[in-house]
Amino acid sequence: MKKLFKKPGARSSHPVAEAEEGQDDNRKVVVLLGVTIAAINTTKDLVPIELVKGILGTIANILTIAQSVIKNKSDFLEIVQKCETIRGVLERVSEGATKDDLQGSSEVALSKLNKAVNRVNSEVSSKKEQTILGRLFSATIDRDRIASWGKELDYAISLFEFEAIADVRVEMKKLTSELKGNANGSNILRHCQVPVPPSRPSMFYGRDDLVAELTNLVVNDEHIALIGPGGMGKSSLAKAILNEALVIEKFAKRRFFVTYDGMDPSAITFETFMTRLARALGIELVGADPMRQVRTFLHSTSAFIVLDNAETFEEARGQSALQEIPPAIADIADIPGITLIITSRSRRNAPNVRWITKDIPPLDVGSALEAFFRIYGQVSRSNAEEEITNLLMELEFHPLSINLLANAAQQNSWSPHTLLTRWKHQPSAVLDHGDGKLQSLSATMQLSLSSPSIQNFGEDGGRTLAIIAFLPQGLNGDLATQLLPSLPLIDTICDVLCRQSLVYRQGAFIKMLAPIRHYVKNSSLAPLVSTCLRDVRVFYYRTVRQCSQERDNHADIIISDHLNIEHVVAFGLTQVPDRTEETLGICWLFLGCLQSHLPSPTALVPAIFNIVEEPFTLTLKARCLYYLGQLYDALSQLTEAIKAFQAAEALYLSASNHEGVAHCVTTRADTYKCEGRLIQAQRVLEDFQRSTSWEYLSETTKARVWLFLDNARMCTFTASADELFVKSMEDPKCDLCSKVCHWRAKLYYGEDIVQVKIHLEELLLQSTNNADLLSRRDALQGLAEVSFYRGRLSEAMDIIQEIIEMFEGKDPQEFLWFTVPKAVVASNRGNYELARDLIHKASEPLEFFSLRSARVFLRRSYGSAHIELTAGEYDRAEFHFTATSEGSDMQGNLLFKAFSIRGLGEVAFARDSFAAAAQRFAETRSLCIEMGVPPRKLYSCFPFYTLPEQFEGWALYLECRSPFASTI
Repeated sequence: MKKLFKKPGARSSHPVAEAEEGQDDNRKVVVLLGVTIAAINTTKDLVPIELVKGILGTIANILTIAQSVIKNKSDFLEIVQKCETIRGVLERVSEGATKDDLQGSSEVALSKLNKAVNRVNSEVSSKKEQTILGRLFSATIDRDRIASWGKELDYAISLFEFEAIADVRVEMKKLTSELKGNANGSNILRHCQVPVPPSRPSMFYGRDDLVAELTNLVVNDEHIALIGPGGMGKSSLAKAILNEALVIEKFAKRRFFVTYDGMDPSAITFETFMTRLARALGIELVGADPMRQVRTFLHSTSAFIVLDNAETFEEARGQSALQEIPPAIADIADIPGITLIITSRSRRNAPNVRWITKDIPPLDVGSALEAFFRIYGQVSRSNAEEEITNLLMELEFHPLSINLLANAAQQNSWSPHTLLTRWKHQPSAVLDHGDGKLQSLSATMQLSLSSPSIQNFGEDGGRTLAIIAFLPQGLNGDLATQLLPSLPLIDTICDVLCRQSLVYRQGAFIKMLAPIRHYVKNSSLAPLVSTCLRDVRVFYYRTVRQCSQERDNHADIIISDHLNIEHVVAFGLTQVPDRTEETLGICWLFLGCLQSHLPSPTALVPAIFNIVEEPFTLTLKARCLYYLGQLYDALSQLTEAIKAFQAAEALYLSASNHEGVAHCVTTRADTYKCEGRLIQAQRVLEDFQRSTSWEYLSETTKARVWLFLDNARMCTFTASADELFVKSMEDPKCDLCSKVCHWRAKLYYGEDIVQVKIHLEELLLQSTNNADLLSRRDALQGLAEVSFYRGRLSEAMDIIQEIIEMFEGKDPQEFLWFTVPKAVVASNRGNYELARDLIHKASEPLEFFSLRSARVFLRRSYGSAHIELTAGEYDRAEFHFTATSEGSDMQGNLLFKAFSIRGLGEVAFARDSFAAAAQRFAETRSLCIEMGVPPRKLYSCFPFYTLPEQFEGWALYLECRSPFASTI
């Protein structure tokens, strides 16, 4: 009876064992009776031996009578405990047995136990019969009688255990004899107590879909590798799968969880690996062929095995471990009916196994908040959700970090404000409030860093981690060897760090989760960044110097690595004082590159404004501020742009750099003009002409100032066409551009259109011959406007197309800028579908602009409104005019505000809502006055924005004609 009897171990972990002695609450005992009866009946169904089934049926009957008839149920607590003990003993000794295993002393022991429980059952049953005969609802049994039954059962259990141990001794003698005859012991398989699989974790959120997906793979016999950095929840996920109903249904008790946590990779051997595996399976290895014994055990029926913390043996240093463990895992995986899951920080999973690899993602925001507030109860979730969400985002929703953070806050009774303050000043300390990897981020990180694969690189591994943590985008893997020439093995190191889940690849970049980054930046690894940072700075600075307005390889690097470059520059400005002059030069060049290739907000603003103003930094800081203003202008952040220009102006003036002052003034004035603030633009330029700086300027700079001033005066009609742009024509460098502007002004002022066309054609030829791109663009635009005024719409579209082709594929903003007028002209021709298609297609290459540049949005939105109004689609037109108006309010753009409000007036007029139309037209008139534009000249300098003549509400309003005769 080798498989039937084993020495009984500790009592089963069952609800009965959790009941405290002395409980006198009958209701609780009833519950315990029900639970115990159910457990006994379950065991009865599973055991193969009929005598054991009979004993279990008898003790179930005893408890059933106590549950249904006996009045003083609380006195039966000891009997319930004895019956549960019997159930546990019989379950253990029957495990792995068959119905033919009953023989010898084993049969005697079971027979004696059977007689004892039958005697108790007879006496309890007699009480039941007395109750029925006496027509009573319940019976009371004296405590002494119950105590005597308990002693009898206890004696029977002791006798049974003695007989069982005797049987084990006999079997051990046989086993010893067999071992003497079989030195290898390869055919001997000894069972021991099987550890109970771990329960589903109570703190487990946001993984339902993943658990369902992986469970489906498990029940379909797929082997899974769960990969991720420490603290991502790999073990918890495996435990959850282990307790899924489908998994329990398929594998029943043959679900095994083998943990290799806490083992030293440098000391692990094949023998220690197999010993821990065997112990989890419930077998003791005997002899020199452990793999054969494990294989024999697993071949008996299907089984589900989790190998937890597999990186421990995957990173083992011993020769036996490296050579024997991976084939052993592959051998186990090949056994029919065996399903494996490994959890690991490493990707060096056993070869020759068809692993389905799953990288464990962070939690989603909802699950992260649920996990946090399940622990943290200082305030309600509704009162702190927004600020805690931002904090958890900084952790990138890393499960262990969320748990540590919540526990630290709860245990210290921190308010959300205190928690945020502590996190801001000491993030690493907040994530280390205990010992062990489950209570300290440092502990789990040190475990990963102790991997032999990483230790093999010495300090170079630490340097790589330090530079990846330093760079906000991570390390560009495509440029790694160029960025870090002092680390010749950088590619290999990055591969190993990825395999260890300390970093991960996202596109071209090698990145690091936020909690790991916080640890590295505040650990002993941080000082290692200095050497690498010098390499990185040299490469990025060289790239910025070589970048131009043309899209080339250097520009591509600026686009791909802009956040890293920005961070290196900011670090240089604040932390490397001996290189301030060099870094300032790189700073303004970089801002210019951003403006040209990737207009986007920059984090350099505080660093630039905080530069100490010394004689040698004044001009360089002013230049940085000027280019910062240009970047803001490209993003349509016009208020910030003007502040930057004014700050640069003041510094240039302090440095007596009057040319620099002039650049700031003209750019600021042009910004005002683009907003429709023409009076303000004109005033700024006229004031500058009266300033002390004026006399120090070159003639070319003075001509540029006049050019900008006359552009403003042209739109306000405060000078005649003959006067405009004459001063700027006097300078050879501004001559061509000024002449184009002069003749376009004559067109806007209504002078001879034939003469305008002749002169603009001559100027177009000159600009083409001189390769003056901007003058050529402006001349073509003037000629397109001439054709538009003359009603030659097809010709106007052809000329605009010529401009579009100049910028297609080169400048998306200019491409859209002129596609909108082409679409407007198409709608005036009645081709509304073409017009809509042009607007739509023009927006595609400008996706990032449409999100960031309100100026582009206003132009496109107004163009769409114009098209829909012309098409008679008044609801659509109203929608787009309203969007343009609201966008104009956000940007303070008076010009597009006036255009869109007039458009809404025409929609109201078309609907015969004359009162509403009058209100819109009155608002438009007020905007014209604020801009400094005569209301009747609102569109004179912007012909392509003019609404078709059939929309006459605005003209009738200005002329006080019906239905507006009494409104002005």
